Amino acid sequence: MRLFITLMLFVAFSFAARAGETVDVKLVLAVDTSGSIDGEEYALQMNGIAWAFRQADVIAAATNGPHRSIAVNLMTWGDPDEQKYDTGFYVIRNAADAETFAKLAEKDYQRQGGGTGLGTAVAYGLTLLRNSPIAAPRQVIDVSGDGHESWELREPRFKLADAQVLRAEMGVTVNGLAILNSEPGLAEYYRANVAGGPENFVITVANYGEYAEGIHRKLLMELESPMAMLGP
Repeated sequence: MRLFITLMLFVAFSFAARAGETVDVKLVLAVDTSGSIDGEEYALQMNGIAWAFRQADVIAAATNGPHRSIAVNLMTWGDPDEQKYDTGFYVIRNAADAETFAKLAEKDYQRQGGGTGLGTAVAYGLTLLRNSPIAAPRQVIDVSGDGHESWELREPRFKLADAQVLRAEMGVTVNGLAILNSEPGLAEYYRANVAGGPENFVITVANYGEYAEGIHRKLLMELESPMAMLGP
């Protein structure tokens, strides 16, 4: 109910932007922790994010823009009726800041479980971006997952089509990292339904063992030139 009220407020009101720091990119990392994700797969995702933020090329990409910084918020999502978890936005200006965020990613957060509530996840990510006092010329939601929206017949709080309307109004880019271990055709679904906005893209990994490399490549694409490093 708390999540539902938050999202209803997002639709009903236009939150005034508060004065704050300006960064080059404001990024939400939306990580799938639904019922299809077991403990080992969950750890591979979180440890992969931590590893990526410790890499020199990611730190350089985060700190080489005009504002020399980015803001990143790690969010877990699953069942649309479960309260989402997020770390809050952390500004990364140097390697020490990146290490602080990496350690946050390694913590054992409670998983949501249940269904794959992609639409509600994207809408919640948009709420986080909208309510943050940090300003940025680019706002991105980085969605990773291994399945389709699974709540079409049970009326999720926000379906993907509804979330895309909100995304377009805000000018946010949503990119996808499709994990193909259980659904080989998931990339096409992500391209058609999840990704959207300026210079959006979807990349794939075959399984969770490749997640660290995938999120590393994806971060470089998002933080440098989103299309410059686009590969197969």
